Amino acid sequence: MSLAMFSLRVWWSVHESPRLQRRWVKVGPHLVDTVLLAAGVTLMVMLRAWPMQHPWLAAKLVGLVAYSVIGTLAAKRGRTPTIRAISSLRAIAIFVYIAGAAMNHHPLSWLMQSR
Repeated sequence: MSLAMFSLRVWWSVHESPRLQRRWVKVGPHLVDTVLLAAGVTLMVMLRAWPMQHPWLAAKLVGLVAYSVIGTLAAKRGRTPTIRAISSLRAIAIFVYIAGAAMNHHPLSWLMQSR
């Protein structure tokens, strides 16, 4: 859901669509991402899986920060449609990296096979 909403917002941003001004477009993605982050933090606390003990978890957190920063360039802060498009591809690549780190429990993400 997070990636789908991000992709839609970026598509509209690159094409300078007035749809970006709709309330659900401004609020929805942030709600979804907040719920995902809260669920992740809750799970981390429940399992007592701390980033200092699990390098893959630390890598996910660093990736999340990078995804957020690059994502803002892609969705709204990029000055031109080209900058927004390039930033969106970078943000999606970071998202894929985060998913690989989570699935493989390794900071090398998709370069490592699942356990």
